[in-house]
Amino acid sequence: MQENHLFEYAVIRIVPRVEREEFLNVGVILYCKQQRFLQAVFTLDEERLRTFSPHTDIAEVKAYLDAFVEICHGGKEAGPIGKLDIASRFRWLTATRSSVVQTSKVHPGFCGGDAAETLNRLHRQLVL
Repeated sequence: MQENHLFEYAVIRIVPRVEREEFLNVGVILYCKQQRFLQAVFTLDEERLRTFSPHTDIAEVKAYLDAFVEICHGGKEAGPIGKLDIASRFRWLTATRSSVVQTSKVHPGFCGGDAAETLNRLHRQLVL
């Protein structure tokens, strides 16, 4: 029988005009302590973003999303935040902020065995 592992996840959103609180779901970040797993995956539909917000700097948004992924991987290449332990990096990435890239509230769940598979499933359900 597969052991269930508690995980936490949040949806990564693009909020072009923070004051309007309108957003596009573009990715998911998932943390599973038991599996020592922290990853983010995103899909940026540039055409949809241009339609939603024609003045958004797409290159800047991509750089922010790439930084999310890099911080998940950790290490000195990810800057000071990348040097934190895995749980602290997740908490930092999912902290409430008022910026173009934000996350939803953190949600818990259980995954059967493979956190990466769960991350991909959530990405398909919530973004694609």
